[in-house]
Amino acid sequence: MSEAEARARRIVTDAPTDLIVDRLAAELRRTYGITDTELYQVDYRLAELLPLGGDEAIAGPGHPAWHAFDHQEPIVADGTGWFPVGMRGERRGVLRVAPMPDDRDARRELDTIATVLGHELAAVTSTTDIYLTTRRSRRLTLAAEMQWEMLPGRSRIRPSFSLAGQLEPAYAVRGDSFDWSDDGHRLWLAVLNGFGEGVAAALLTSLATYALRNARRAGLPLADQAALADQAIYAQHRGGQHLSVLLMELDLATGTLTAVDAGSPHLIRLRGGEVAQQTLDKQFPLGMFDGTDYREQRFQLDRGDRLFVVSDGVIDATADRIRYGESALDRFLRRTGPLEPLDAVRSLIGDLRAFVAGDLVDDAVVVCLDWLGPQPDAGPAQ
Repeated sequence: MSEAEARARRIVTDAPTDLIVDRLAAELRRTYGITDTELYQVDYRLAELLPLGGDEAIAGPGHPAWHAFDHQEPIVADGTGWFPVGMRGERRGVLRVAPMPDDRDARRELDTIATVLGHELAAVTSTTDIYLTTRRSRRLTLAAEMQWEMLPGRSRIRPSFSLAGQLEPAYAVRGDSFDWSDDGHRLWLAVLNGFGEGVAAALLTSLATYALRNARRAGLPLADQAALADQAIYAQHRGGQHLSVLLMELDLATGTLTAVDAGSPHLIRLRGGEVAQQTLDKQFPLGMFDGTDYREQRFQLDRGDRLFVVSDGVIDATADRIRYGESALDRFLRRTGPLEPLDAVRSLIGDLRAFVAGDLVDDAVVVCLDWLGPQPDAGPAQ
């Protein structure tokens, strides 16, 4: 690490939470002669890059900022540098700097500094509302606020897998959600297809999510995780409310996928350009009956397999009495092969919006998981 990088890192980590970008801008001016620094964060719909300051939002897909965001690489255009801001696969936005120094070392250092900024923003987000409020193009509903606060992130990259998810309608989602965790040996993924309206749906999904986390963190097998969450929901609602969930556990050394389908969203596999619905042993949704026993299934993934989990809000979206799941979904999934999971998810949601000619009315969740194969030399968890 160069002296300039080390100094910028200290500036970012030592700055008050509300002055992180301002202090970084002052340091970039002193070190590199950069007079214009701005942070753009991607909004909840993955449709706009919103400035922290007073500049205009960037929505056009052909803009250099979007190129930097989509490809996760620095872009220099017309004397302005655009650097991806994120951490561990979670894309937060881009950093704009101008005038861009005409120096390869400076470009590399600024790229590293943008990544440091991404880590610091992740560290302080729970302590301030500044960075959350400025990544919204409109007000979130209360239910949507609850759902987004529960998410572990929107994307994750490890040597053996890449993962991304999205909730829609982003500013008004109610009951659909997802959750994941990995420990370097296994990846756990839950995709929830909630029922009900407004805050009641969000509360039901919250109860299920925290019950599943509690069981997972206690080291329980996947079927027992489902059973514990089922009991928690039934105890609260006595069968009056229930929730569908697909639980998955991926062994990162072998590619063995264990699944529990509790009235779940749909699991679709893309292998060698071919799309196939994964057959699941459908079981009762969580909370429907008292004391339900759940069964696990196991599948073997091949290196390069891509899995999509989509909720009924995707499958059943209708235009001119034609369901998206019947007419367009498979065709579009085949086209996502070259895309990274977050880009595939965003493109699928965009295609869905175009299909219904506007924002979605019903909740929809899309999660994309790429199995890249075992990585024996990847080292500890990243």
